[in-house]
Amino acid sequence: MTSSSASISRSNTRIGIVGAGLVGSTAAYSIAMQGVGSELVLIDRDPKLAEAQYRDILHATPFSHPMRISAGDYADLEGCALVILAAGVGQKPGESRMQLLARNVAVFADIVPQVMRHAADAVLLVATNPLDVMTQVATRLSGLPSSRVLGSGTMLDTARFRSLLAERFQVSPRSVHAYVLGEHGDSEVLAWSGAQIAGLPLDRFADQCGQPLTAQIRQEIDHDVRRAAYQIIDGKGATNYGIGAALARLARCIVHDERSIFTACSVVPDVAGIRDVAISLPMVIGHQGVKMLIDPLLSSEEHDALRKSAELIRTTFTSLGC
Repeated sequence: MTSSSASISRSNTRIGIVGAGLVGSTAAYSIAMQGVGSELVLIDRDPKLAEAQYRDILHATPFSHPMRISAGDYADLEGCALVILAAGVGQKPGESRMQLLARNVAVFADIVPQVMRHAADAVLLVATNPLDVMTQVATRLSGLPSSRVLGSGTMLDTARFRSLLAERFQVSPRSVHAYVLGEHGDSEVLAWSGAQIAGLPLDRFADQCGQPLTAQIRQEIDHDVRRAAYQIIDGKGATNYGIGAALARLARCIVHDERSIFTACSVVPDVAGIRDVAISLPMVIGHQGVKMLIDPLLSSEEHDALRKSAELIRTTFTSLGC
């Protein structure tokens, strides 16, 4: 398929994934099982791994949705509407996301120019940690408008927050509206002040249920959301199912131009007074990436915490000298 200088058509649902390790392959499997898009191509520095993953996923499609799946090289990304960047070294037990930075920046310096050579019209979706800084690195390396480079951000953290609140009040997580903002990492901000269930502020809903949210309960939920990845990594060495499902959901939103709202990550002009930083905020997302940024209502404490989170990300990115 030849490259076109025109923008990717809304009808194009071809997806590429660079990095066929745990996260990339789980995202590919989730995409295939959910029937997102029409064609999927997997690329990895180890061609045998990409080939094995593609064949294994292909054999699952008779039980789910028909989809053309293949393994290839960068030239096979031509015509993709979306390219997921899942390449990089894994997070070790006890290692912070920021400690991954130097190793994964080197990986992106190699792969992003090759992706752009063959898929210059695609939206880039970053899944490599540390997510926020790597999204900003990918934006700088690709030369694309920031709206077309996004990361999965705090989508998974938001899902954890909602699931814990749902468990607490015995309701479906789909009925809980609450966001985690800022860094996908230790400085993330749980936006308690804007959380709602059934259109009611969280505290009011809790009182109606006879289960008031005490400071201790909030602290326990905050801890469980903030430390979830570390607990999983300590137990099995990596996180892949939750993030794979989140990437598939975001892929569906992009290739089908849903214009749904997610706490994805992208470089924003200003957040809490910090300029040009990749951070997670509620965003309207469609076929060309970020359509609109939403400025959430926050308490003064949450606003200060968001500023500190943005400062951390910005300082880390600046230290790279990019």
